[in-house]
Amino acid sequence: MRRLLLLRHAKAERGFAGLDDHERALEPRGHNDARLMGAYLARHAMLPDRAVVSPSKRTTQTWEEVRTELDPFPSLHSEPRLYNASADTILDVIRETPASVQTLLVVGHNPGLHETAFQFVASGETEPRARLYDNFPTAALAVIEFSIHDWAEIQPLSGRLERYVTPKLLNLPAD
Repeated sequence: MRRLLLLRHAKAERGFAGLDDHERALEPRGHNDARLMGAYLARHAMLPDRAVVSPSKRTTQTWEEVRTELDPFPSLHSEPRLYNASADTILDVIRETPASVQTLLVVGHNPGLHETAFQFVASGETEPRARLYDNFPTAALAVIEFSIHDWAEIQPLSGRLERYVTPKLLNLPAD
């Protein structure tokens, strides 16, 4: 069994003239949301063995905030191909993951991450799948499980959505 964690970067500043898109930093809300998602991963014992992160400032800062909540925190692999990557490119990166990695965290960008989740999810509870198909906002986390022995075997429509959470969902008041 393999577990894939797809995490979109947290809320970043808007681009403006003269600012390279690579250099867009997290807003204060983004820092808070990223730590919240890291705490969620730790609380639910979903600790990744490896993190593959786009090299943009906002994805790197998201990872830095998430990892403050993880103990131990996984090895980091900065992957330039993840910057605004298509679902096909993300799939290639995932397939290159060493077989020793059981839980892989990918921190990247939309629309590629959202399309990747669509591409992989074949089953899971109806309500989280409907929310996932509808939207993949900043700091959203899709947890997809696969019955494979090696990441090289991963195929479209072969995963089960184990959970889908967003900072907004985690901040809802209890009933």
